[in-house]
Amino acid sequence: MTSLTGFAGALPDAHGRPPGLPLRALALGAAWLALAAATYALPEDGDFPTTAAFAAIALGLGLVLPLLVARSAHLGRAGASLAHWTPWLTLLALALTAWELITAKFALLPMPFFPPPQAILEVFLEDWPRLGGSILASLKLLAGGYLIGAGLGFGLGVAIGWSKAVGYWAHPILRFVGPLPATAWLPMAFFVFPSSWSASTFLIALATGFPVTVLTWSGVAGVNKAYFDVARTLGASPAFLVLRVAVPAALPHVFVGLFMGLGGAFAVLVVAEMLGVKSGLGWYLQWAQGWAAYANMYAALIVMALMCSGLITLLFRLRDRVLSWQKGLVQW
Repeated sequence: MTSLTGFAGALPDAHGRPPGLPLRALALGAAWLALAAATYALPEDGDFPTTAAFAAIALGLGLVLPLLVARSAHLGRAGASLAHWTPWLTLLALALTAWELITAKFALLPMPFFPPPQAILEVFLEDWPRLGGSILASLKLLAGGYLIGAGLGFGLGVAIGWSKAVGYWAHPILRFVGPLPATAWLPMAFFVFPSSWSASTFLIALATGFPVTVLTWSGVAGVNKAYFDVARTLGASPAFLVLRVAVPAALPHVFVGLFMGLGGAFAVLVVAEMLGVKSGLGWYLQWAQGWAAYANMYAALIVMALMCSGLITLLFRLRDRVLSWQKGLVQW
């Protein structure tokens, strides 16, 4: 009986709100308001032009977020997401407050190596054209290399998994080339290819293609043979067996390869931009470090993290849509 009561206490209330949500909303507002007060009221050890703007943003979030959280049950999916992330938003405000105190207010960490939050906000406000252009350049380079590598890796993986003859010739090459990091080919790629852009595209495609090839090959080779027997009994052609039986059954493995390839491609992208390509986030990071503009460097790192996380989220959404028919068969 006690366990049932405890379980019932964890259920949402009559309005569909999680338990303890009003207290979470109050804690969220208090955390952001404390950040605003600390930023605006305490004296600074330095000159930061965007301090007032940063404090105003924190004040606005401290006033608006608790109201939205309290009304989350009436805001649909967005409200549910906001209620879910309320503890993390509170922790973010507390972390920013600590960051503000040990940098701008008490100077416990030396400048310019550890700029305060408002210095990074200043980068986003004033250097956005250069930073935005770097984001677009990185996305173009990443998209080209990733799509090429994923397409070739998928086709090669299906061929190896389906044909023993192709596997005989391709398997030793994969065992030789695949384990080598794509960045190890940097000197040769920049020498062989006519431009740093094409060399970087090749390296990103290489970093993407190997995991996609291996996981697709594993998925196709591991398809239950009974599926093929049933399809052949119904008169299926070899093309039907590959495209309508083997490939759909192997898609969970394919998406694992795509996720692994995206991580490797992003790492190669940053290294290639830092060493050869004169544009993109890697180049921006190198430029900021060369000028000791550490606030710009941290801003670029934040953008890199958000961009990679956003791309992974999009890939998850694509996987959920493509594999919706397998939702009861695979782990989600």
